Amino acid sequence: MPELPEVETIKRGLEKCIVEKKIQKLHILCEKSFQGEPGAVEGQKIIGIRRRGKALLIELSNKLTVMVHLRMTGQMIYDGSERFAAGHPDESFREEMPGRFTRIYADFEDGTHLYFNDLRKFGFWKVMDDLDLASDKFLNNLGVEPWEMKPAAFYEVLRRHAKAPVKAVILDQHNIAGVGNIYADEGCFYAGILPWRECGSLSRKEADKLLEGLCKVMQASIDSGGSTMKDYVRADGTRGNYLEKFAQVFRREGCECPRCGAEILKTRTAGRGTHYCGGCQK
Repeated sequence: MPELPEVETIKRGLEKCIVEKKIQKLHILCEKSFQGEPGAVEGQKIIGIRRRGKALLIELSNKLTVMVHLRMTGQMIYDGSERFAAGHPDESFREEMPGRFTRIYADFEDGTHLYFNDLRKFGFWKVMDDLDLASDKFLNNLGVEPWEMKPAAFYEVLRRHAKAPVKAVILDQHNIAGVGNIYADEGCFYAGILPWRECGSLSRKEADKLLEGLCKVMQASIDSGGSTMKDYVRADGTRGNYLEKFAQVFRREGCECPRCGAEILKTRTAGRGTHYCGGCQK
């Protein structure tokens, strides 16, 4: 599943392609992938794209919203004078569209098209009105994003889960939205704390440093176009460079710590592969 910086990168890329375009026809090739009435989308202009956590929210001129979740293998592909691909870089996004994994596609009035490919059929488009958005369980269960969370509120989240590992708590989307495995490891390294420490053992100063780290490493990833994990690419089909340029510990086991020179190690915490420095993370 993409992490928040990857979805933000996709949103920014697609904004340049589809905003102000009018949807002439919507084709549903897999009923499982679409929730709602296609007719409610047809004839409408796309007026904006927002992101909430790891979901894209495409706003229409009739005040409806299409929520798009890529899940594990989703792709958004815009075909115009050039092709722009966003999401899982399976070679199918290079095929003639609609392709073998195309589940939904939209014809725009200007003759261009937007395709949704999904190999595993876990992703979806969902048509929603304001009441749906206000009551949607998925959206309502998301915590606030790191940039929106006050340090005092973050400290209270940690205190409420005093016996739980730090990494498990910050990966839980109910507690804080959008933090994934890469940025959990990098945020813990930034703060100099071990990912499996009990939340209740962190001082207020350490908690503040952790929140600061999560914000900084995720912003650095957005600025660089997302991570270079094999499953996700930028909206123009190229890869981001966060792991190459900025990641300090993630996927660097066996390397020297850039801060203290000790070896970067790998273990498992909260059911996930976890990277840390055995020297300067306490």
